[in-house]
Amino acid sequence: MTGTILIRGARVPQPDGTVSEPVDLHVARGRLAAITSPGTRPAVGQDVLERDVRTLDAHGRVAMPGFVDAHTHAEAAVFEPEVQLAMLRQGITTVVTGQDGVSFAPGDRATYDWASTYFAAINGVHPTFDGGSVGDLLGTYHRTVPVNVAYLAPHGTLRYRVLGAAQRPASDDEVAAMVGLLEQALDDGACGFSTGLEYVPAAYADERELVALAKVAAARGLPHVSHMRGYEDRGVAGLDELVRIARASGVATHVSHLHGPADELLERVGAARAGGLDVTYDSYPYLRGCSILSMVALPTWLPLADAAATVEALRDPATAARLGEHFAGLTDLWPRITFASVPGLEWAEGMTLPDVAARLGRSAPDTVIEVLTTTALRASCVFAQPPTNSAGSVHALAGYEAHLAGSDAIYWGGRPHPRGWGAFARLLDEHVRRGSWTWWDAAEHLSARAARRFALAGRGEIVPGGVADIALVDPGQVRSDATYEEPRTPATGIEDVLVGGVPVLAAGRLTGATPGRGLRPAARPALSFET
Repeated sequence: MTGTILIRGARVPQPDGTVSEPVDLHVARGRLAAITSPGTRPAVGQDVLERDVRTLDAHGRVAMPGFVDAHTHAEAAVFEPEVQLAMLRQGITTVVTGQDGVSFAPGDRATYDWASTYFAAINGVHPTFDGGSVGDLLGTYHRTVPVNVAYLAPHGTLRYRVLGAAQRPASDDEVAAMVGLLEQALDDGACGFSTGLEYVPAAYADERELVALAKVAAARGLPHVSHMRGYEDRGVAGLDELVRIARASGVATHVSHLHGPADELLERVGAARAGGLDVTYDSYPYLRGCSILSMVALPTWLPLADAAATVEALRDPATAARLGEHFAGLTDLWPRITFASVPGLEWAEGMTLPDVAARLGRSAPDTVIEVLTTTALRASCVFAQPPTNSAGSVHALAGYEAHLAGSDAIYWGGRPHPRGWGAFARLLDEHVRRGSWTWWDAAEHLSARAARRFALAGRGEIVPGGVADIALVDPGQVRSDATYEEPRTPATGIEDVLVGGVPVLAAGRLTGATPGRGLRPAARPALSFET
């Protein structure tokens, strides 16, 4: 970790939209010590630059600040070499986890077991953590993985710890208990808090509860990150709710994976920002989403936060009769569903719901019930978004000043969404190689804005003194090769990446180095494992 690396002949994005002539980047002790003309030794002390210098030839590639994935479900998957390669081949050096209000901490073993069960098809199962504090969870990433991991305190997990699976608003005492848990989670290193208002148990929360929690984050200058109560035709109403919470609490607000009619959504975002609210969002460059089947297909009057109770209810003929009216309103959805992860029915992965229904000889609603009961709700699907979204909307959202890049990557199952392997490379391809972004714009969208939003000090820029999270990008080659049919195909055009000054990807392959750490927001005391 204390060696010196000379990155020779790299080009660096400039604020005016150009890239520099080739320069040398001098990396020492995990940071960028200096930027010099080729062959020039920097004017820094021998105590910084050591005599044993390793050289990495950039050959004119663009040196980008390591990308920050503002929305990903990698808290367990990051330990998988395939996932590490998927991230690094896109230049991702930091991921923000704890998304959508459900994840592993804070909580006891029972809370962890609930979160791991409910979000099994999204977050997977952590290999070494089975309950504890946010600080404990962050510690599992210290020098064990090649990328950095930041974590949002998940509201649904806090709520489950206080209320269990209760399908009702919280009492004042219960809100106070959640406030206390959130305060401790932020003190322990969370970089904000997340809500998943289409998921349970957060779906049962009222604005009173959400404002009380948002005030806790606001007091620490940290954001509220939210999966809204609805998207597409419900997106404007969902966004309006978050704006009301921001106005009442003073919290900085970040919308997760925003998609839908861009004109209406950007009008709302722009008005909020013009009114003095700090509102940002992330988005990914695809017209299909991915989530657990229970959220996509079932109503929240079912006890979805309790998998066993939901399975029992789905097997009850009375419940099936009641579901008839709900399912009748989803006929346009069924053809848009493709199964991603179906434990026990792996043959269905990659097949559409109508095709699986035909093979089983059942209706689409009965097939949904069969899949959910067979998997104990641990099924996920990729789904095409409705016509309220469009390629033009996706492009417009990605180009706005409040946009951050987020993959919403889910890595589990036989046919996962390709965004975990290609979202960042696809943004570079579509917006820089074939679009109007400069490389400086790309650094802002893919790195700097997220570093600022989550208070990740020293990251997001190629500047002397900054943390040496650096990706070398071949501007003529970068692209995503992952498809819905072959989603696990790594991206092309990024073959060398440093994290904390340590090469973690070399010639397109993992080096085996694990300099990653659990990141805390700036202005917080260091965790014991960071000293």
